[in-house]
Amino acid sequence: MSALGYRYTPKEVDEILKTLTITVDTREKKNQHVRDYFTKKDIPFVNRTMKTGDYGCFIPANAELGIARDLFVAGCVERKNGVDELVESIKDRTRFENELIRASRQPFTLLVEDVEGYSKILNGTYRSQYKPESLLGSLKTFEARYDFTTHFINPVYTGNYIYYTLHYMARELIKN
Repeated sequence: MSALGYRYTPKEVDEILKTLTITVDTREKKNQHVRDYFTKKDIPFVNRTMKTGDYGCFIPANAELGIARDLFVAGCVERKNGVDELVESIKDRTRFENELIRASRQPFTLLVEDVEGYSKILNGTYRSQYKPESLLGSLKTFEARYDFTTHFINPVYTGNYIYYTLHYMARELIKN
């Protein structure tokens, strides 16, 4: 039985997942490449103010399948457009940690658009004077403390990564 209290057939699960809608935080900037991916792949998305993360999702109401109202899926993706943005976030410890505290109540992924990001952290190849050992220590401490993972990715794949991360969260919620 799914978390919705109903046993869906595989066909119904597929139909429900076709309606999955991505939420994009209204404060999310420099993300046209992500929006373009969603548009190209016919993935519905809406702009909403989110308390945590930059991307989330919901399953729209569907009376035929017993979904009486929009069902918001617990889980989100926070996107940083590079190591420099990540460093600035970590340096603002109180604000960053407050976001992590809010996010720790649900599955949370930190996505950094820089395939060489981990190497840049280790080598101190970023604008800040933050020492590489301190930066890595802070990042790994936050990951352990708030149970999330950081993924360094080529921006070309960001939209795909966000969609499939949220898609499979939703699938687990509704599948039998």
